[in-house]
Amino acid sequence: MIAQIEGTLIRLGADCGLVKVGPICYEIHLPGYAVKDLGGRIGQEITLCTLEYIEGSPAGGNMVPRLVGFLSEAEKEFFAKYTSVKGMGVRKGLKSLSIPIATIADAVEAGDEKLLQTLPGVGKRFAQLIIAELKGKLAGFAAGAAGPAAPAPAFAPYQLQALEVLIAWGERRAEAVELVALACRRHPEVRTAEELVPLVYRMKQGVEV
Repeated sequence: MIAQIEGTLIRLGADCGLVKVGPICYEIHLPGYAVKDLGGRIGQEITLCTLEYIEGSPAGGNMVPRLVGFLSEAEKEFFAKYTSVKGMGVRKGLKSLSIPIATIADAVEAGDEKLLQTLPGVGKRFAQLIIAELKGKLAGFAAGAAGPAAPAPAFAPYQLQALEVLIAWGERRAEAVELVALACRRHPEVRTAEELVPLVYRMKQGVEV
């Protein structure tokens, strides 16, 4: 089983990426939020946590192995719980994850049907089903959780300094972690908290893309 891929991102589509590892290129299916995060990293080295699944059925005679990629182990764990909902499936699950998982987990825990209905392929009844089956199981992935969805200890000192500044200025910890990580992925040349904090706020306001 392929659990992680490290290589050069050479192409990015609407729902998948092509990662070159040595002489081999892997097509990896991605959730929407990950495609957005990787948008500025064509030609750069990336690491994706992956899972494998077989698309098709023995009866149909067309069984194709697929790879799905995530930006962290926590996201992969979330996806395993998310796709346990009856009728979800891998393809539908990937298509619906157009926003960060912390936001989706928040909505499930809060019983927010309206937010879930904004996800691609999720209508009112399916939103209700997601809440019924997962409420109480996603707290560790929600914004503000201290669990695996907020890997701040892995940050470099300047990133941690920027994170503490953002929290002191009123940002929720989980959201600040995501913003700092995204800013550093898009701008690896930034190496000080003094540069990073304004960059995060420009991105949040839609000025920096």
